[in-house]
Amino acid sequence: MAEATRVRDTERRMPLVEHLIELRKRLMRAALGVLVGGVAGWFLNDLVLNALRNPLLAGGKASERFSKLNFTGITSAFDVKFEIAIVLGIVVSSPIWLYQIFAFITPAFTRTEKKYVFGFFFSAVPLFLIGCAAGWLLVPHIVELMTGFAGTQDATLVDAKTYLDFVLRLVLIIGVAFVLPVFLVLLNFAGVIRARAILKGWRIAILVTIVFTALATPSADVISMLLLAAPLIALYFGSVGVAYLHDRRVDRRADAELTAL
Repeated sequence: MAEATRVRDTERRMPLVEHLIELRKRLMRAALGVLVGGVAGWFLNDLVLNALRNPLLAGGKASERFSKLNFTGITSAFDVKFEIAIVLGIVVSSPIWLYQIFAFITPAFTRTEKKYVFGFFFSAVPLFLIGCAAGWLLVPHIVELMTGFAGTQDATLVDAKTYLDFVLRLVLIIGVAFVLPVFLVLLNFAGVIRARAILKGWRIAILVTIVFTALATPSADVISMLLLAAPLIALYFGSVGVAYLHDRRVDRRADAELTAL
C-alpha cells in the first residue's frame, strides 16, 4: 500500500519536475541567445552611442542648451557600453527568446490550438521590432519635451547613465508593449479567455501598467511615466477589441451550427 502511494505521488510530481526542467532549458537557450547578441552588440556600441547623442543635439540652439554626455564615475563609460550591448542583445535575439516562450507554452495546447501559437509567434517578432523602432522614434520628442522646461539661459547637464537608462528602457518597454496584446489575443483565440473577461480586469491592468512604468522610468517625473504608460494601456484595449470581434465570429458560428441541427 505504501509502495503504491509512493508510485502515485511520483506520477503526480513528475509532470511538475519535467515542467521545471523544460523551463530551465528554455531559459538557458534564451539567455544564450541574448549573450551571443550582446557580443555582437558590443561591436556596435560606438554607432549606437552616437545615435543616442543625436536627440540631445537636435533643435535650434542646442549648443547653448546642452553639454556633452557626462560620465560621473570611473566605471560609468564601461557600464553604459555594457548596458547598450545587453539591450542590443535582447533586440537582436528577440526571435530566439520569443520562440522559447511560445515553445514552452505550446504543449499546453491541443493540435488545433498549436497553429494559433506559431501564427502568433510569427506576428510577435515583427511587432516587438516595430515597437522598439517606435520607441526609438519617440525618443527625440520626449527629450525635447522634457528638456523644454529648462529656460533658454540655462544649460542642461546630462548624466550619461541616467539618460541612456531612460532611452534604452523606453525602447524595450515600447517593444514589449507591442507584444503583450499578442498573448491576450492568443489566449482568446485558443478559447481560454473571452473579451469580456479581459475587459473586466481593466482597472487592475491600468494599475499594474502604471506601477510597472513607474518602476521602469529612471526619473521620478509623472510626465515620463504617463508617456510610457499610455501606449501600454492603448494596446491593452486594442487587444480587447480584437478579442471581441473574434468572440462575435465564434458565437455566430455556434448559433449557425445550432440552427442547422
